[in-house]
Amino acid sequence: MTIDRRVLLGATTAFAVTCALPARAALQEQDFFADTAQDGNFTYRRTNMQAIDPVWRRQLVHYVHQEMPGTVIVDTRNHFLYSTFENNTALRYGVGVGKEGFKWYGRAQVDRKEVWPAWTPPPEMLLRRPELPRHMDGGPDNPLGPRAMYLYRDGRDLGYRLHGTVEPWSIGSDVSSGCIRLLPEDVMDLYQRTPIGTNVLVLEHLV
Repeated sequence: MTIDRRVLLGATTAFAVTCALPARAALQEQDFFADTAQDGNFTYRRTNMQAIDPVWRRQLVHYVHQEMPGTVIVDTRNHFLYSTFENNTALRYGVGVGKEGFKWYGRAQVDRKEVWPAWTPPPEMLLRRPELPRHMDGGPDNPLGPRAMYLYRDGRDLGYRLHGTVEPWSIGSDVSSGCIRLLPEDVMDLYQRTPIGTNVLVLEHLV
């Protein structure tokens, strides 16, 4: 895949650090949101990037890998997702990953994509958290956020997604039931770069 210089410059300059990050302990939930934006039929709260640690902001990086350019690589230990280019270059996103006992690894493929996806918690999740709704239509309050990419292996839905979040403070943490969550702006960006059939590798960490 050829790197478009304008895309890479836009990715790096749009997320440059412009001021010091406030102490995380002092931040309140509302501090993580800026103004609102329109996407399709929905108005959602934009992320206040100044409340996000610079390490978790989308950025172009040097990343040595052995995968075909275009592969999505998830490093759950370090809470990064890489959309790979040629010449050991990648666009890196901060992510939230599975909690202890919910981590997984291996290869998968994006076989389905949804804009403002609906959410139906699986039965095993409802057993753990019976207070959850049985179904939620897509929208700004849906925990999957504005985009979702569904991971399959050998034609079987693994039950894991790359998706957005309504909790931007959770990026960089072990928080999910195995899905990989990104900031709303980041999942919208990744969605555009990730066609159906994209290979996904979740790295194995044995220790």
